Amino acid sequence: MQHLLRYKVVFYILGFIICPLLSKAQLRDGINLPEHDDKNIHFGINLGLNRAHFSFTHHPLFLQRDSVMVVESINSTGLNLAWLVDKRLSEHFNIRTFPLDLTFTEKAFEYTLKYPSTIGGGEDTVTIKKIQSISLTFPLQLKFSSDRIGNFKVYMMGGGKVEFDMASNAGARKAENLIKLNRLDYGIEAGLGFHFYYPYFVLTPELKVGWGLGNLHARDKDLKFSNVIDKINSRTITFSLTVE
Repeated sequence: MQHLLRYKVVFYILGFIICPLLSKAQLRDGINLPEHDDKNIHFGINLGLNRAHFSFTHHPLFLQRDSVMVVESINSTGLNLAWLVDKRLSEHFNIRTFPLDLTFTEKAFEYTLKYPSTIGGGEDTVTIKKIQSISLTFPLQLKFSSDRIGNFKVYMMGGGKVEFDMASNAGARKAENLIKLNRLDYGIEAGLGFHFYYPYFVLTPELKVGWGLGNLHARDKDLKFSNVIDKINSRTITFSLTVE
């Protein structure tokens, strides 16, 4: 409940910041930055909030044992920080990437245990296992933009990404209470965004959805919290602001 409340508060703050700016942009006479879209390459700074969770499948061992009764993935809030490079291909098409794209998340699994271990394990009937992640992502996206209407433009984007988790614990040896994840992941992304042109910069809110296609799970049959899970894939929704 606290995570949800914090998430709503952040979006309310963003709304109070963005809405006055947007209204001023529409009331201002003339065209701001008329030659901006004709430039061959654009650069920008991107800051975003993400909601992430795991999509997973149960291993057949889950049905054969009764120590773990239920496994669920919990949504969590994270932060994105990136540097944008956008290359113009034509009037309506651009290709873009983020050479430096850092994503900070803390995903979690919630287990309902029939026989929680209270000696050294610190387990309860409902036990949460958090997995912190600091990922370096390299996306490549194709963007299709509408015609510019005054100081406004809408666009759609889609593409693929490769992700390297610098905080992966796949090589951990003392992992009795851990879920091991691989470092490398790949997936696809799609989203919708808006360009708002101001006299000195372009502000771009964007909503993006990401689907991880690689199996992140480094399954260990000897670990109680790992052996009941088969495949793990990442799922992310990101709201971001870019300033060009």
